[in-house]
Amino acid sequence: MGNLGFVLYGNLVLIILFYLYLYKIRKLIGFQLGMNISMLVGGFGAIATGVLLIYQFPLKFVIVTMITVVIGMFIGAIFGALFDYQTLLTGYINGLMMGMMAPMVGAAANNSIFFLVFIEVVFLISLLLVFLSAKNT
Repeated sequence: MGNLGFVLYGNLVLIILFYLYLYKIRKLIGFQLGMNISMLVGGFGAIATGVLLIYQFPLKFVIVTMITVVIGMFIGAIFGALFDYQTLLTGYINGLMMGMMAPMVGAAANNSIFFLVFIEVVFLISLLLVFLSAKNT
């Protein structure tokens, strides 16, 4: 599999850049779109992180799950905090649930590079759609 850490860092850089963009225009975004943003970014951030970490550390289920849960909750909460308290709570909970599931999905995928590419492509397309939605509000 090589070093998948670069993909993880790339995902985190994209999430940070997206957060900085949304921070500038947060007052223009309604709470429905804000809730969708926090759920999508928190959930997909957790899924991508969980799959990448379980591919890197295949026998460390407990620690990978704990790290993934914390990352998913954090990402969902900070994106939700851009909008209001309910959105923060929704992003937090969605990040928690996706963080619990992601290592299991990654372990079931058996280090399939095809599955990893699929997850990354869906993640990038989702970020693009959210970016366009936020831009057009």
